Amino acid sequence: MSSIRLAGLTGLTPGGQPLFAGLDLVFGKERTGLIGRNGVGKSTLLKLITGERTPAAGSVHVDGTVYLLRQTVRPPVGQTIADQFGVSDALAALRRAEAGRAGADELAEVDWLIETRVREALARMGLQVSADTRLDRLSDGERTRAALAAALFAAPDFLLLDEPTNNLDRAGRQAVVELLRSWRSGALVVSHDRELLAHVDAIVELSSLGATRYGGNWAIYRARKQSEADAAQHALAEADKLVAQGRRKAQTALERQDRRDAAGARKGARGDLPRLLLGGRRERAEASRGDGSRLADRRLAEASDALAEARSKVEICDTLRVVLPSTLLPASRQVLRLDSVTIGHEVGRPLIRSLSFSMVGPERVALVGPNGAGKTSLLKLIAGTLSSLKGSVELSVSMAMLDQNVALLDPDLTIRDNFVRLNAGASENACRAALATFQFRAESALQQVGTLSGGQALRAGLACVLGGPHPPELLILDEPTNHLDLDSIEAIEAGLRAYDGALLVVSHDEHFLANIAIERRLELGEQDRST
Repeated sequence: MSSIRLAGLTGLTPGGQPLFAGLDLVFGKERTGLIGRNGVGKSTLLKLITGERTPAAGSVHVDGTVYLLRQTVRPPVGQTIADQFGVSDALAALRRAEAGRAGADELAEVDWLIETRVREALARMGLQVSADTRLDRLSDGERTRAALAAALFAAPDFLLLDEPTNNLDRAGRQAVVELLRSWRSGALVVSHDRELLAHVDAIVELSSLGATRYGGNWAIYRARKQSEADAAQHALAEADKLVAQGRRKAQTALERQDRRDAAGARKGARGDLPRLLLGGRRERAEASRGDGSRLADRRLAEASDALAEARSKVEICDTLRVVLPSTLLPASRQVLRLDSVTIGHEVGRPLIRSLSFSMVGPERVALVGPNGAGKTSLLKLIAGTLSSLKGSVELSVSMAMLDQNVALLDPDLTIRDNFVRLNAGASENACRAALATFQFRAESALQQVGTLSGGQALRAGLACVLGGPHPPELLILDEPTNHLDLDSIEAIEAGLRAYDGALLVVSHDEHFLANIAIERRLELGEQDRST
């Protein structure tokens, strides 16, 4: 039976810093979700399994075939869907045979159904394109669908998916859910998509405590995790209490013995007791003091051991808490107005045609629609980095936009320098305090933005935009959950719920939209409409 076995596995960052150590895990013919905080080593673990990276210690044994779907990367210029499927040569042979230019030996090897099977795999992932289509002419979402279709076509024993729903619209996300739901071989899925994690058989959590396996899907994991966390905190509190009690008892016993010793010393000084009896009492007092001290030390050591054991079961995390100052945006203030806006690269083929839309006061609006409908282009128009073909845009309040690449940050500057650049007049103390709120403390605030992971870059952008003394009255977010871990998503949700400005969000994460209390939707597509 196919399996993946990890024994004593240790993984390092490219810079040699430890990510995890001594992992012992077995993956069989089941669908497993792999979760953990940003930077804990999830993607590295997938690369160790495929052999792309070499472990610092331990071993990986794979019995069966493995296919890794990476996070979206720009394909080489000219690469086609056929190249991604690994069937370019087979398709070329088929076309030579169809044209009557294949030799007898080649005809014997022709796969006459190869083009049909490729087309069926693409259709299953919602793509109606040919195998000759260049990948660099597809959107990010379409490239992700093509990669999923290639994985489906390969039919591996183990499917490794690294954030497969990033960049996908609602229909694309549903296609991934259906693929995982119907997958009957092994699957290991790195994801923060709570809807996708509802369809796994088990969840493995990577943390500073190692790797812990939970049977069941996301809902079962959350319930068990909360129960374990409550039990661990209770055990820690009880152990801490026992140590404190042990110290108090030891101190009380010592004080009692000191009082008895002092009383005996006073009697001896008055000459009330014979010298021989006095010496015996002194010896018994010293023995009693020694026995009491050893008993107290033993009990305190036992309590301290219990405390250390309890602490080892509680993960110490730097929790992200987003607390925002008020924007003081009046409820009647016009925030944004679009009048008959048309957007596109060609006048005759617009992405968006004659769109009128407005926001008043601290409204919360979700901009939704399929990949390619023009959502990101509309955000760029509002932000002033794209011009419309027709119509006008009136922005009446201060605004900040965080796109998927966090383009407002200068990649050549540090996080700290970006904060100062975007928040003119902020003191060094205010800068450091704001960055610390978003988990960039001390030296970590001096990291160059270009070296950050996707999740770190988004946190840095949020820190620079929302951490200043005057947060923007309109905050625009483009797929903000794509690179964040689950704990960070929940923290951002809590912060945005408390944000009192206007909010315009592009997201296909329905859990996220519900949790930030979206009030209205502007849907782009065949017919642009507001609901």
